[in-house]
Amino acid sequence: MANERIILGIDPGTTIMGFGLIKVNGKSMEFLQLNELHLQKYDGHYLKLKLIFERTLHLIDTYHPDEIAIEAPFFGKNVQSMLKLGRAQGVAMAAGLSRQIPITEYSPKKIKMSITGSGNASKEQVAKMLQTLLELKELPKNLDATDGLAAAVCHFYNGGKTEIGKNYSGWSSFVKQNQDRIT
Repeated sequence: MANERIILGIDPGTTIMGFGLIKVNGKSMEFLQLNELHLQKYDGHYLKLKLIFERTLHLIDTYHPDEIAIEAPFFGKNVQSMLKLGRAQGVAMAAGLSRQIPITEYSPKKIKMSITGSGNASKEQVAKMLQTLLELKELPKNLDATDGLAAAVCHFYNGGKTEIGKNYSGWSSFVKQNQDRIT
């Protein structure tokens, strides 16, 4: 693992996609960027997926991250919502894989635990801890951006170890680790 690297964290969503970037130098991290892609004004699920893909590529081409950390979908009762969230995650992952960037997924509980010490922390608690850790002047109105930033910080704290999440370094790696998804 390189001594200096950039980590892009993504909280996928079809209403709001949150993302954050940190620069890591040895054992210290520095805040670079935090923002959201607002998708609620767009009609059509496929258009939203296209915009997620394009925005992720834009972030990659602008900041040149060495690694991507992405929040894995949580299991809910609404199957349609989960399907849409999974598609959003998939197109963000596809953008990273198309640029040969290693991707690691983390469960929401793992991210919360890494940031606050509690896997049941609220979005507000995670945001406040990030504000303290990274000396952020202010927090965004929506906390999807801090959720994306939290994924990047979680990845930093976990040293990018592949055993704590699924790690993909390219399409062949993704296919090999997801044989059960292939028909």
